[in-house]
Amino acid sequence: MATSFGARLHAATQARGPLCAGIDPHASLLLEWGLDDSVAGLERFALTAVEGLAPAVSVVKPQSAFYERFGSRGVAVLERVIAESRAAGALVLLDVKRGDIGSTSQAYADAYLDPASPLAADAITVSPYLGFGSLDPFVETARRFDAGLFVLALTSNKEGPEVQHAVPAEGGTVAGLMLSHLAALNAGESPLGSFGAVVGATIGRVEESFAINGPLLAPGYGAQGGTVADLRRIFGSAYPHVLPSSSRELLRAGPEVAALRAAAERVNDELRG
Repeated sequence: MATSFGARLHAATQARGPLCAGIDPHASLLLEWGLDDSVAGLERFALTAVEGLAPAVSVVKPQSAFYERFGSRGVAVLERVIAESRAAGALVLLDVKRGDIGSTSQAYADAYLDPASPLAADAITVSPYLGFGSLDPFVETARRFDAGLFVLALTSNKEGPEVQHAVPAEGGTVAGLMLSHLAALNAGESPLGSFGAVVGATIGRVEESFAINGPLLAPGYGAQGGTVADLRRIFGSAYPHVLPSSSRELLRAGPEVAALRAAAERVNDELRG
C-alpha cells in the first residue's frame, strides 16, 4: 500500500530531525567555494551539497530557479540532485512556487509530481494567489501519486502583506483563509496531512491559526535571522509540525562534505533542543 507524503514526512522527521536543507546554488556561494559560476561549478557545488546534507536531514529543498538559469544543462543537474538526495534517504521538496490555472496547472503538476517525470519530487511549493481553487490540479495530482504541496501563506518578504494581510469579506485575513483551506484538505489524516503551508521564520506578530494538521515550512531560519525562539513564538502548539529551512548557513560550511554534515547535525540538535 502506498504511503502518503504526510506519513513519510512524519517518519522522516522522527528519525532524522526537522531540518529542511536548502540547496540553492547562488552565484556568490559558488564563488565562496572557489568555483566558477558555470554549469561545471553548479554541478560540483550541488552534488557536493547533496553528499554532505542529504544523509543527515529529513528533507532537501533545491530552489529550481538557480538550476534553470543555466538552461537544459542546469535542469539536468537538478534531476541528479533530486535522484541522489532520494537515494541518500532524504525526501525532496522542490521549490518552484508554481501557480496557474487549468491545463497549465495540470502540466506543472505532471512535471513535478508524476513519478514518470525526471523532475518528480516528493512535494513542491505552490502559490494560491490566483485563488485557492486554481490549485485543484496540483491537489488532485498530489493525491493520485501520494505527493505533497506546500502552499504560500505568510511569507516574510516586505511586499507580502498587501495581499496576505488583506481582509476578505468573511473576515480574518487572506493568509488565514488559505490556512483554513489547507486544514480542510488535511482533515482526518493521520499522523499528518500532506498539504502544508509556507510561513516565514522572520515574520512579526501573527493572528492566524496554524492548526492545519499538516506540515509548516519555515524558510528564513539561520542566516536570514530566524531563531528557535521565533519559531516557538510564531507557531506555538504547532511547533512539532514545523520544518525550519536553512540554506546559506549550511552551505557556507562547505565545500568539505564532513563540514556540511556537521553543520546539519548541529542545526538539527538546536531545533530538537
